Amino acid sequence: MYLLAKALISGVLIAAASEVARRSSLFGAVIISLPLTSILAMVWLYRDTRDTGQVTSLSWSILWVIVPSVVFFVVLPVCLDRGVAFGWSLAIACVATALAYALWVLAARRLGLEL
Repeated sequence: MYLLAKALISGVLIAAASEVARRSSLFGAVIISLPLTSILAMVWLYRDTRDTGQVTSLSWSILWVIVPSVVFFVVLPVCLDRGVAFGWSLAIACVATALAYALWVLAARRLGLEL
């Protein structure tokens, strides 16, 4: 039941954000740019474990992976602006982002960063 409640609350927040985005790109972008999934994950993690150390670790890990995730938001609109169909644009952006994550992890290891 708890898992269902978490899924329902998370889904409602995402649906609400997408509805706002349909009406206003700017307000939708502001709401969607909030780290809602990260916030929800931290809330659920803390509620489940009561361990602020795990929440801290998750927060630092999220911070480190923000950089490669920016690739998605560059590649998607570039593809769409060039006339690539939405589905293909989304797929290309996802693959590019996955590659960026892989390169980021390799670079972090070489620099001695612990992700």
